[in-house]
Amino acid sequence: MKRKKRSKNQTWKCTPTQLILLGFLGAILTGTLLLCLPVATRSGQPAPFIDALFTATTSVCVTGLVVVETAGYWSLFGQLVILLLIQCGGLGIISFTTAALLLLRKKVTLRDRILIEESFNLNSLSGLLRFIKKVFAGTFLIEGIGAVCSAFSFVPVYGWVKGIWFSLFHAVSAFCNAGMDLLGPDSLMGFKHDVCLNMTTMLLIIAGGLGFPVWWDVINSIKQTITKKRTFRNGVRSLSLHSKLVLGFTAGLIAVGTLGIYVLEKGNPGTLGEESVSHGLLMSAFQAVTLRTAGFCTMPQQNLTEAGAFFSMLFMFVGGSPVGTAGGVKTTTIVVLVLTAWGLIRGRQETAVFGRTLSPETIRKALGVVIINMAAIGTALLALLIAEKGNFLDMAYEVISATATVGLSRDVTPGLGSVGRVIIVICMYLGRIGPISLAIALGRKRVQKGNYSYPVEDIPVG
Repeated sequence: MKRKKRSKNQTWKCTPTQLILLGFLGAILTGTLLLCLPVATRSGQPAPFIDALFTATTSVCVTGLVVVETAGYWSLFGQLVILLLIQCGGLGIISFTTAALLLLRKKVTLRDRILIEESFNLNSLSGLLRFIKKVFAGTFLIEGIGAVCSAFSFVPVYGWVKGIWFSLFHAVSAFCNAGMDLLGPDSLMGFKHDVCLNMTTMLLIIAGGLGFPVWWDVINSIKQTITKKRTFRNGVRSLSLHSKLVLGFTAGLIAVGTLGIYVLEKGNPGTLGEESVSHGLLMSAFQAVTLRTAGFCTMPQQNLTEAGAFFSMLFMFVGGSPVGTAGGVKTTTIVVLVLTAWGLIRGRQETAVFGRTLSPETIRKALGVVIINMAAIGTALLALLIAEKGNFLDMAYEVISATATVGLSRDVTPGLGSVGRVIIVICMYLGRIGPISLAIALGRKRVQKGNYSYPVEDIPVG
């Protein structure tokens, strides 16, 4: 049987998902070339390609793992490149492309709108351009407020010029959940008792991790509560199911995380053992928040107990919420699976919450996200253990941190060889785009419903 030849007019077309993946890859390569320039380093010598690639990847993928010290190695030009890459990676390459089209007053085509929908994991094409404008306006407003608040801590220590630059860099990095800073290898440990800086950083991380749709939903609910004089209870009821789940689960994770870290580390002299109760709770709260894919730290991660490290890895795996700047498998994914398991225990055939039934498609997608992410982490960890020598817990911590785009490190990454660094680079890229997105892109076709179905048969499980 002869294969049909492809006509001359028939060209290979990328799907929206493939274009998004290529967009992130293009940004990484562009950043790598810029960071390879002699002007990008303080020494004036071109950075090794693998170091530039790693730094560009960790910036675009808003991870925060580094192989060279950001402040000590990169020049002001290099730091500006990193900051731009962080902003692009946090908001999405497609967002910046669309914003450029809007500024140049170019027409945004249907294909561009589909890209925006895919990039932000939305379910509708309506109001996408207005959504993009609100995202940029809200982002710059929050980052600006965060920079001003951070300046109260940085300016007295570093002076006006350096302090303001540090504040701006820190605010953008925190909101985008990148975890990169200009403070040296100790991150925010020198400010671990600074309530203002700690609270500002935590609020920036949470704001970026909640997801953009949750912002607007909460703001609209507050407006309706004020203008229509609704009660607070009715205002909460008016929130979408997505917002209710994200806000509730996020608050629960922060509370459980704070208590868990404090209990597990309060007797450890390397972390909280020498701290007062108030300082210990502040540092525990910061750790619980930064585990949501931010990457800043006020306690040395390599000093965590084995129980504390394992507890932290669980939180890193969960990550933030959809349509935001955070990574991980996302809060709603875990909520869906927990609710499904709870419904199974109670003997219910459907998964319901807040008077709504979740679709089977949502449950299948949540299950797929968790399984594929676990497979990616397991494969990467095995490869890293083969390529590099190191402690299993430390290696696992690094791989999960990279795949969930967290950026916390137990001092493993800087000592990795070229093969190990490439493995972590792949982990960061996979974590930012999502393993499922990569699988869809490589498959080139969306899942389609067949015209037939097979007979149903049950098999023993569990």
